[in-house]
Amino acid sequence: MLTAKEIRESFKAFFASKGHQIVPSAPMVVKGDPTLMFTNAGMNQWKDIILGIRDPEPRRRADSQKCLRVSGKHNDLEEVGHDTYHHTMFEMLGNWSFGDYFKEGAIDMAWEYLVDVLHLDPKDLYVTVFEGSKEENLERDDEAASYWAKHVPADHIINGNKHDNFWEMGDTGPCGPCSEIHLDSRTPEEKAQVPGRELVNKDNPQVIEIWNLVFMQFNRKADGSLEKLSMNVIDTGMGFERLVRALQGKHSNYDTDIFQPTIQAISQMSGLEYGKEENVDVAMRVIADHLRAVAFSIADGQLPSNAKAGYVIRRILRRAVRYGYTFLNRKEAFMYKLLPVLIETMGDAYPELIAQKSLIEKVIKEEEEAFLRTLETGIRLLDKKMEETKAAGKTTISGVDAFTLYDTYGFPLDLTELILREHGMDADIEEFNVEMQKQKERARNAAAVETGDWVILREGETEFVGYDFFEYDAEILRYRQVKQKNKVLYQIVLDKTPFYAEMGGQVGDTGWLINGDEKVVVIDTKRENNLPIHLVEKLPQDVSAVFTAKIDAKKRIQCECNHSATHLLHEALREVLGTHVEQKGSYVSPSALRFDFSHYQKVTDEEIRKVERLVGEKIRANYPLEEHRNMPIEEAKKLGAMALFGEKYGDNVRVVKYGTSIELCGGTHIPATGMIGSLRVVGESSVAAGIRRIEAVTAEAAEDYTFVLQDSIRELRAMFNNVPNLALTIRKSIEENAELKKQINDYVKEKVQHLKKELVANAQEKNGVKVIVFKGNANVEVIKDLAFQIKGEAPMDGKIFFVGGIKDGAKCALMVALSEGLVKEGLHAGKLVKDAAKHIQGGGGGQPHFATAGGKNPEGLDVAVDSILESAGLK
Repeated sequence: MLTAKEIRESFKAFFASKGHQIVPSAPMVVKGDPTLMFTNAGMNQWKDIILGIRDPEPRRRADSQKCLRVSGKHNDLEEVGHDTYHHTMFEMLGNWSFGDYFKEGAIDMAWEYLVDVLHLDPKDLYVTVFEGSKEENLERDDEAASYWAKHVPADHIINGNKHDNFWEMGDTGPCGPCSEIHLDSRTPEEKAQVPGRELVNKDNPQVIEIWNLVFMQFNRKADGSLEKLSMNVIDTGMGFERLVRALQGKHSNYDTDIFQPTIQAISQMSGLEYGKEENVDVAMRVIADHLRAVAFSIADGQLPSNAKAGYVIRRILRRAVRYGYTFLNRKEAFMYKLLPVLIETMGDAYPELIAQKSLIEKVIKEEEEAFLRTLETGIRLLDKKMEETKAAGKTTISGVDAFTLYDTYGFPLDLTELILREHGMDADIEEFNVEMQKQKERARNAAAVETGDWVILREGETEFVGYDFFEYDAEILRYRQVKQKNKVLYQIVLDKTPFYAEMGGQVGDTGWLINGDEKVVVIDTKRENNLPIHLVEKLPQDVSAVFTAKIDAKKRIQCECNHSATHLLHEALREVLGTHVEQKGSYVSPSALRFDFSHYQKVTDEEIRKVERLVGEKIRANYPLEEHRNMPIEEAKKLGAMALFGEKYGDNVRVVKYGTSIELCGGTHIPATGMIGSLRVVGESSVAAGIRRIEAVTAEAAEDYTFVLQDSIRELRAMFNNVPNLALTIRKSIEENAELKKQINDYVKEKVQHLKKELVANAQEKNGVKVIVFKGNANVEVIKDLAFQIKGEAPMDGKIFFVGGIKDGAKCALMVALSEGLVKEGLHAGKLVKDAAKHIQGGGGGQPHFATAGGKNPEGLDVAVDSILESAGLK
């Protein structure tokens, strides 16, 4: 039986023998493409070739691509673990042809690999072809059917509808018919009862699609119409996990040697056997799957966070932790301990897992611990909601409360339902779904973009000239209208441009397109499918004119100072902290820089000073920019340039060198380091486990930062009569202030004790209740402490009712504290305060035993106190 590793290598070897270049997997986390957060299909890294933006050579390629599907239309998250074949992170084996072979070649090679190389039984294979579409005026794909007829009988060729057999990149763009290969892996008895063709695309877990051959031959326009592509493209994708399952004779992907080592490790760790109980099995499958997704994402540079791609990764990890918490009784962090097993299984094919092992472990462990604390907080909040609901005589908590637990505290709905069931309660799921839909609508509206078709004026590719020029004559190749948040903008593509399109952490250039007296403002430059796009609020009057494309030089130079400074900063950090330091992200704008790097503890003030001094030395050395464009990547590595994990590099790269600082970088840089002037670190913080962030300013911004500090020190000196040793004087003043505060606190405590004795002595007995009333000027916190002292001194069955009407400067407050005896009788401090707060033009509430309300009408305090006593039957 072939192992998963052997199957992966056999695929690559087969297509290499057919003239395909075997390329490495692109990072799973997508950078530089605003339309996509994660690689969700093998073709993602070839979008610019398919769209005709980049040269297609070499025209035949193949690889094993790591993919992630957890959001958008490809959302498999909720099925993961519950069935046999859905995953979040998965591998897609694929082969491509860009204007080379088409349908016949793709079909023949697929059949040869599956039957002649892997020896799958032809009787178990079924294929689908596009049945056509009247509304699209598309005929049945008889061409593909005729090529399949060479290999399979007619009853194994099945018509498929537009949903299953017409592939589209998106609402617009390249598309075309596709042909799926399905495998029937049922038992002989099951096959004898029902033919496999009747179960194709019927969600039978044992009759599944393993390979999809996409024949891209059309372009979908914004109006829905189709036009022929200039180049036919073959894009195939075969689910690696499903293929391994078939070849290893298993009925579940999770029973293969891809997942079983991890599942057995989970079983051993939890003391529970896999295959005995469904809930336990699902939990183990979820954890085994999600561990891969999270580990690969971190290795590719995406840390868990509360925004965008980081939020998706955090959500996946928390889902796994929750399953372990609920069904495997894992109350402590455990997933990070499984990483060595994953590396043993996949490290050979993906060495980034090995290289990033320490970071991945630390990040997962910290995230697990944080979420376990969140679960404990959520359980306490849910306990409170259940208590309040039961007190109101109900058994259903509101959907709004359930959604708040989910949305604000990250508490999963299914865990909420599980805990509620254990207490004979439930949640209003319909109301929860309404709240969820509202949130989705808000997100959809915020992100909704209406995009028109490209108006193509002339063919060609964009040439970036911004390394050498700040302005350049250019013509418009294409433009289109976009609408977002009801604002109409235009995207323009130029044949030549000095504008740097946002990438690698460096923001896009702004500037102007100039034609005579007309100046069209370029408000930003973005990159989409590797295409530099200039964003403008209005089109030029004559789009066919020759323009002077001119960037805002001052902003560009400020940006370049900050970008070049990040290179010097990176090198200095490695010198001071150690060679374990690696860049994990950066942001470079004209005003400041931000640099994220791997390091496992806070960078001390002394270390920051050393880093600043080292960078300062490199700046004063005035190293000139040594730039190598289109250098072979292996030659660049020999030169000493570091390749960053999570970045996709081509065969040729750009190397930026300042002195001993050598980096692969596509950004723009200053001619010499002296232009940076100076660098000042303005912030150091933690981003995630093992990741620190430094924020800094350079050039004019560094001067301004220094001026602000000087002005602040000057003002402080003036406050202390320009003493020579300011720090000593301030420290002495703080110590004197602390001593005075202590004396005041002692005095206040003494006064409180006198006041307490006085209030208790003047207490009145009403209906067996000792009523204590305070009215007057005081600090609210002091009276709160007093109230708790009085209440706390009551015996267990004692009945003490404290009410305060407090003037605190221009504000006023009400306060009620009740002994346990009164609470048991049904009195509720929160309700009493809430009802009386209207008299002081305020609001408030609280717990049954203690509550407060603030207001802005001190004249109403007497009436408010009386109303509280009256409501309690103590007036």
